[in-house]
Amino acid sequence: MWLSGAMATPIEDYALISDLHTGALVSRSGSIDWLCLPRFDSPSVFGALLGTQDHGRWLVAPVETGARVLRREYLVSTFILQTRWRTDGGEVLVTDFMPVKDRRASVVRRVEGLSGAVLMRQELEVRFNYGTTVPWMRREKVDGVERLLCIAGPSAMVLYGGNIPHGSDHRHTGEFLVRAGETVDLELLWYPSHRETPGEVDIDAGLARTAAYWQGWAGLCVDRERYQLPVRRSLLVLRALTHEDTGGIVAAPTMSLPEEYGGSRNWDYRYCWLRDAALTLEAMMTHGYDAEAEHWRNWLLRAVAGDPDDLQIMYAVDGGRELPERILPQFPGYAGSLPVRLGNGAVEQYQADVVGTVMVALARMRDRGVAEDSFSWPLQRALLGFLERHMEEPDHGIWEVRGEPGFFTHSRVMMWAAFDRAAQAARGKAMDGPVELWEALRDGLRKEIMDRGFDTARNTFVQSYGSCEADASLLQLTHVGFLDYNDPRMLGTVAFLERELLNEQGLLLRYRTGTGVDGLEPGENPFLACSFWLVEQYAYTGRLDEAIRLMDQLVGYANEVGLLSEEYDTVNGRMAGNYPQAFSHLALVRAADAIHAAEAEQRVRSAQPAKEMESSP
Repeated sequence: MWLSGAMATPIEDYALISDLHTGALVSRSGSIDWLCLPRFDSPSVFGALLGTQDHGRWLVAPVETGARVLRREYLVSTFILQTRWRTDGGEVLVTDFMPVKDRRASVVRRVEGLSGAVLMRQELEVRFNYGTTVPWMRREKVDGVERLLCIAGPSAMVLYGGNIPHGSDHRHTGEFLVRAGETVDLELLWYPSHRETPGEVDIDAGLARTAAYWQGWAGLCVDRERYQLPVRRSLLVLRALTHEDTGGIVAAPTMSLPEEYGGSRNWDYRYCWLRDAALTLEAMMTHGYDAEAEHWRNWLLRAVAGDPDDLQIMYAVDGGRELPERILPQFPGYAGSLPVRLGNGAVEQYQADVVGTVMVALARMRDRGVAEDSFSWPLQRALLGFLERHMEEPDHGIWEVRGEPGFFTHSRVMMWAAFDRAAQAARGKAMDGPVELWEALRDGLRKEIMDRGFDTARNTFVQSYGSCEADASLLQLTHVGFLDYNDPRMLGTVAFLERELLNEQGLLLRYRTGTGVDGLEPGENPFLACSFWLVEQYAYTGRLDEAIRLMDQLVGYANEVGLLSEEYDTVNGRMAGNYPQAFSHLALVRAADAIHAAEAEQRVRSAQPAKEMESSP
């Protein structure tokens, strides 16, 4: 049963299904509690995740109170979810998926009888526009086929299959019996209300096509021996969060899932952050997905085209710029966490690290042989010009603080990285540009960072100029080549982070929230990506056993279908924040790659003495 308020369905009890345009969250109890149609950033049609069933949901589950889930898993290397139920009367298999490559914004729920006979219940409550609009609904029969129409304003939905549920008190409910060997298919389809109602389709063909797509995509992955399954699932998540047509990569398919239960750190993540997307592409390219990188670059070119000074840190899925933040008072919030926010006010922030992150990813593309076109390099030069004009401005940093802007060390290092990659391209004659200017800016930034961002007395970098605080983003200094992983100043910084930010369970906080730097009340759970960054650092500095131990702990926080949220509440053993989170999954991939590289280097070193002995006279 779906529960509201403080007893809300745990985040980890949800599985994602996706059609590469949007995604739905399906609970262990068989309820789809979150779905925005037709895009990730469209208004919700099922919003029970942030409220109650009256905000929209679709339940398909056994009627019997004692029914239990025996197993829930994805069909191998897909987002086709299979849940096996057992009741006193028998067993059924429920297969949930969103068809891909057929241009239908639909959800299919197939119920197969495995043994005996199981009475199933269906409850459908469609609530358009974030739970505020109750549609007009009508049962009808067309060419002998029954269907249920739901229409409100520009949106419409139609339900096919099984016994069409009956309406009562603004919801539709019904029951149907499934015996061994029988199959009942249900399809709920969204379409613009001004168009004709689409007809039924061949569910078998759609299922086969969807499985073939996901498994074919996963089959392109360059696998590593260790952590193969978590890495592959993470890459699949990153693909599932990438819009098929536009190439935009959303940070998560959800909004306002709390970073701290009952707190106000509830943000809308259904948009495309330049930083997150660029880091996603780095992870994907490492495993052979260059085509996705080029697709995203094309999205980037369209999104930021125009005056470089209008650069935003995030955009809508289609590159749209208008993402104003507002409160949705109709929702009581997940586990009572308020406010529920739509849009994201960080869109108006200046975050100095973003251009650097993008430049590093595009440099990686060049290194992998993806050629610049007539638009992509001029755009990068324009972005560098944007940085030049904002060299002396404080920013809000990678964590999007809502307090006063500052000169964050990580941001300044990413500015260094932007000019460094540009200078390398121009110096190597790969691209044209004022190489001497870029090198001068790069070198000036390096001196500034070492003078103002490094505390010599404590042998550590600090969160921002003039600060004494630690910040997990400092672990990224090595990733972009500002320092070597084994540089004594970096090792000192790691020791500082371990002292200041590790919690009792060994996970790394982003920063201390009680200092006032972020402009919010203190308190949040560990941001999983930060601990994955620590795994990288350990792996590359001879602390391989610690890296593997922490990695195993982090991978263990994934739920039974391999998904991770933004943060993890280690005290209560539950996920927190938006879900599934691209940042967590891309960081998992990077951490696994670091362990793979460290183990390979270890094998080479251990083999060297034997070879030297063989070559001795």
